[in-house]
Amino acid sequence: MAESKPQEENCENSIKKMEKWNRDLEKLLEEMEKITVRAAWMTYNIVTIHTNPDLANSMRRLQDAFLRCKEQLGKRWQETLKESKGEEE
Repeated sequence: MAESKPQEENCENSIKKMEKWNRDLEKLLEEMEKITVRAAWMTYNIVTIHTNPDLANSMRRLQDAFLRCKEQLGKRWQETLKESKGEEE
């Protein structure tokens, strides 16, 4: 009888460890599912952006407008510098 008690405790400990591992594994699987869903949405968004010609055209127009604005600011800045030099003399 003395031998059955440690074996029962060993068995109970093993069962508790297995239950804990199962819970941990379930948590990890849930996290992996969440990450997989996020990755799928990111991929979908990237594909949508790259295949939408309207978006590409809008980005091109925005870039052109930015470059024209930058050019005008550069010209005005040069004019302002020339005017300020003329006033100093």
